[in-house]
Amino acid sequence: MNTKKNKGMLPPREFAKRVLKYAFYSLMLLLISIGIGIFGYHYFGDLEYIDSFYNASMILTGMGPVNEMKTEGAKFFASFYALFSGVIFLSTVAIFFAPIAHRLMHLLRIEELDD
Repeated sequence: MNTKKNKGMLPPREFAKRVLKYAFYSLMLLLISIGIGIFGYHYFGDLEYIDSFYNASMILTGMGPVNEMKTEGAKFFASFYALFSGVIFLSTVAIFFAPIAHRLMHLLRIEELDD
């Protein structure tokens, strides 16, 4: 945790900085993931870079594949990338909303239980 237990809520300016920092982390995770997809579809699926970007974007957002994969290697990559993308998309949403959820818990005065 970034704040001490008895310390109050962050001021709005500090909270905005934290939200931007976590948004940056989310964006980096998405960019790395889309890069993996672009490389994989280009290398295994023998697609042009723009088509690889299109396929990776569609899979990463849960919309589904665009181009048919013709080789076994391409089909394996597409399958594993789809599984990976599902986890990454949910992780990105969780990372992005973590500081907002944390702030909401403070507003509702929800505290951690001491063990």
